[in-house]
Parts: sequence; structure tokens; C-alpha cells
Amino acid sequence: MGFFRFIDKGDGPVRLFVGGVHGREGLTTIRALRRLGFNDIKRGRLIIYSCNPTPYISTLNPDYYTTPRGKEILGLIERYRPSTYLEAHCYRRENYGRLTDPSRKASEGVPPLIELEEGVLIGSVSPHIRKKLFRREDICLTVEMPCLDGGSDKSLEVYVEFLRTVASSETREELELRLGKRYPEQVETARIYAREFFGEYPPF
Repeated sequence: MGFFRFIDKGDGPVRLFVGGVHGREGLTTIRALRRLGFNDIKRGRLIIYSCNPTPYISTLNPDYYTTPRGKEILGLIERYRPSTYLEAHCYRRENYGRLTDPSRKASEGVPPLIELEEGVLIGSVSPHIRKKLFRREDICLTVEMPCLDGGSDKSLEVYVEFLRTVASSETREELELRLGKRYPEQVETARIYAREFFGEYPPF
């Protein structure tokens, strides 16, 4: 079930999209990642990697990055040095409330995820790697959709379109502008969460 695709269009930004980083999420996220191809970037590189299933450990747990899978993710980041890093996740419907709970920062130490539409959620990647491995201006995003047993064709289409928008954007400013046209309230909420959580080091 593992999947790797390397798209090279010469000089330009490097993007790394990783799915299935824990548990069996890759069984869902690979459906979206496989749909990204050569025409989704104009220049630079796009590396797409979908992991095989592993025991579930949250990326919010610092111990995640000491596991074989966590070390694998760190190795990919170290090797490719992306300016855009995206983790493709899925979630079970019963966890929607916990992921979007306004008090999530108090309970889990991170801001709530933000729904775009059709149950597709966005947020930053784990703070354990955001500041340590990336620059302020880099794009670092988590995107979630309902897993196979609870998802829909509509949520998959929104998810794929979001992946394509991120892949084809070369800077964080360009991405914010493009997403802001379709999701103005969500982008503004993301900015607020970023300022509250990261101060002058916004992930979005």
C-alpha cells in the first residue's frame, strides 16, 4: 500500500506531501495523493509519499518522532528540505468534535482544526517539528478528511482540490491569497490561531 511519486520540473520550490503517518490513515489518503501528477506544479519538485499502516501514535506526542515511522518522516524532511510540507490525514467521524473543539488548545496543547467544507479540516503540522525544522515563511499544513468508512465523494473532491492548490502555490502569501478567495473566514481564523499559538512564527 506504500506509494512514492517524484515529480521534477527543475529549479523552484520543493514540496513534500506525506500521507498515512500513523495508524491506517494511508488506506484513505492514498486515494487523494495518487491523483496528484505532473501538471499540478509549474516548476520545482513535488515528492509524494504514502506510508504503510503502523500502530497509531499521535504526532502531538513527542515520542512519535522516536518511532521508526517518525524517524522516517524526519528523514524525508532532512533529505528533501521542503519549503512546503503537508501531512495528509483522515479521521473517524466520532472524533470530529474533539478535533474542532474551541478548547482544544487547553486539552491537547494545539489550536482546533478548521473545517473548509464537507468535513475537510486544516491546521498546522505538529509544533514538535514546525519551529525546529522549518523557516517562518515555509508552508506547513495538516489536512484531514473523514476516513474511508465515513467519507464521501464530495469530501474527497474537496480534499484533492486543496492538495492541488497547495502544490501549485509557490509561496505562503500566494497560498493565503488563493485560499482566501474561496474560504475567507477559514483563512482569517487560521491567521488568528497562528498568532495566538506561534506569535511571530505563523504556520499559515
